[in-house]
Amino acid sequence: MCLSEKKLLNVAKCEVKPILRDAICTLNTLQTNASALEQVRRERCNPQVQLQAMRGFLERAGITVEELDHLNIIHVTGTKGKGSTCAFTEQILRSYGFCTGFYSSPHLVQVRERIRINGQPIGKELFTKYFWQVYGRLYETKDAHGGTMPAYFRFLTILAFHVFLQEKVDLAVIEVGIGGAYDCTNIIRRPWVCGISSLGIDHTQILGDTTEKIAWQKGGIFKSGVPAFTVKQPEEAMAVLKDRAKEISCPLWVCPELEDYKADCGPLHLGLAGKHQRSNASLALQLSHTWLQKRCLPECYVLVQCMVSGLAETEWHGRNQTLKHGAVTYFLDGAHTMRSMQACLQWFTETAAQHERNASGPVTRVLLFNATGERDSAAMLKLLVPCHFDFAVFCPNITEAITSCNADQQNFNVSVENMLTRCLDNERSWRLHHSLGDNQGTQLLIEGGLPLISEKKADTLVFPCILSALQWITQGRDAVLAAKGVLAVKPNIAAKAALLRSAAEIHVLITGSLHLVGGALKHLDPESSK
Repeated sequence: MCLSEKKLLNVAKCEVKPILRDAICTLNTLQTNASALEQVRRERCNPQVQLQAMRGFLERAGITVEELDHLNIIHVTGTKGKGSTCAFTEQILRSYGFCTGFYSSPHLVQVRERIRINGQPIGKELFTKYFWQVYGRLYETKDAHGGTMPAYFRFLTILAFHVFLQEKVDLAVIEVGIGGAYDCTNIIRRPWVCGISSLGIDHTQILGDTTEKIAWQKGGIFKSGVPAFTVKQPEEAMAVLKDRAKEISCPLWVCPELEDYKADCGPLHLGLAGKHQRSNASLALQLSHTWLQKRCLPECYVLVQCMVSGLAETEWHGRNQTLKHGAVTYFLDGAHTMRSMQACLQWFTETAAQHERNASGPVTRVLLFNATGERDSAAMLKLLVPCHFDFAVFCPNITEAITSCNADQQNFNVSVENMLTRCLDNERSWRLHHSLGDNQGTQLLIEGGLPLISEKKADTLVFPCILSALQWITQGRDAVLAAKGVLAVKPNIAAKAALLRSAAEIHVLITGSLHLVGGALKHLDPESSK
């Protein structure tokens, strides 16, 4: 922590404005330490206890579950596309003039992104003010409750509810963290409508290792009498969702294809790139339409201007996002499952081809990749092999190799050693996919306590942080990165970059982890850190 807990609470109570960084440092103490993660996983075998604990934390923070009923909530889960669905839904309803709250995870650059009012992350002063209100109530009551404090995500969920209630939003779009049935957002009793985006395999240690088990978890957000919508799902997953809906007495509908909607104001255009966004947009239309019907809108099956403009104006950074900085074009997508990587691959192939047709000369393609947790990074990398990258670069989700790293992006759930080992495993997988074999002689240069880069194969390199990887890839040709200084490397490493220096353009796909994409955006889009 940056200051003692008691001193920080005293600062929060007095007239002096508390500092945002102190709040974030204190928030980070609620992250589960890597050594305690196994205990948390064991506790999940009794998930009902977790929801009971959430109710207790909520009450200690001064919020009742009955108050949440007044937030007019839209509750959304899914494996792929739930964040994009929420973004579409929020933008549509904001287009109607409603004051919207939007809670999502994870954040890309700043933790304030998780809690939005009218599409914008809450301001620094507002975040700090509400953070200490909630943290103070929980801290002051912890001794009477066995010294317990809510973990990171659970605390942020409580904070989001508090913010939305205090700011008196007209509605709140709430994205599930993991799963559904036992996710802490499922403390919600009476949402106005629920949605389930595309299902697939992810978080198997928590949710199960089959689509049926995962579908059961996701269907746990259904509530009796509350309308629910889902997109077309694999047959076995759809069967489970229908059984769950029947069991809970929840009316469930499958969304039509986007092409089936009738718009009275021209063709539909989506603000988010990628064909897979069409099902997310359809789900968002059903969710927003159902919410509007309950609030004020008469029965209508023709898309009106607010819906059409809402879809077109939606922004959701880090998903199928393109940034062009002079001769360097970045393609950013936080795909981290097999299905989402397949969607990313389709989007990148089509979009990069368009950019290459307009290039003034030869283009060098670079992959910047990292994957975390239990995800099958080798299988995801295999999907990317046909893209014919000239370089595959790997780095951990560390923004820069200095101790003053952005507190918003610190992660105590995994050790640096494990992150670097994962990068070397990813590099080895890439070489094997290219039939290059496993170079047992790969050595890492240690500089400043962190490995620098792998010295062996010219087409694969491992860097200690995101900034050093981006600096090497761009070779001073991105003015935004060049302003951060020059990366010092050995002459033989510098020689490998000749292709990057001579290319007319450099195209960089950054994928495998939303945290990686967020770390890259911190450097590539300075406005995102303000």
